[in-house]
Amino acid sequence: MSLLQDLTKQMVSAMKSRDKETLATVRMLKAAVQNAQIEAGHDLTPDEEVAVMSREYKQRKESLAEFEKAGRQDLVDKTNNELKVVEQYLPKQLSADDVQKIVQETIDQVGASSMKDFGKVMGAVMPKVKGQADGKVVNQAVKDILSNK
Repeated sequence: MSLLQDLTKQMVSAMKSRDKETLATVRMLKAAVQNAQIEAGHDLTPDEEVAVMSREYKQRKESLAEFEKAGRQDLVDKTNNELKVVEQYLPKQLSADDVQKIVQETIDQVGASSMKDFGKVMGAVMPKVKGQADGKVVNQAVKDILSNK
């Protein structure tokens, strides 16, 4: 089943249960997917769908940090609820240990020996963890491992 069909199904479910917060979030996600589909000019591939959901998740994560800094608990709660809905459509996230292992394997594969090879390692790691790990987590793992070499 495509992502749009899943979103439509959840939207109907949220309407029936009168869950306004979930409904609003699902509508935003559906609009984002439809906009991406229009921009692409074709039905989205599963990778493109994951990219859209990752972008939506990242936007909400960044907003959450800003709301927490500003002391806006009402918006923090709302954003946390939105994050839970978006997470349902993302692949299972890798743990920090899994990311470390993938980074170490990639460093060994590309023969990286110092921070000069940072870009080469990041370029090789990111396609492997696409949609499964946040870029900041991967970035930090690469820096940690390369700085210890």
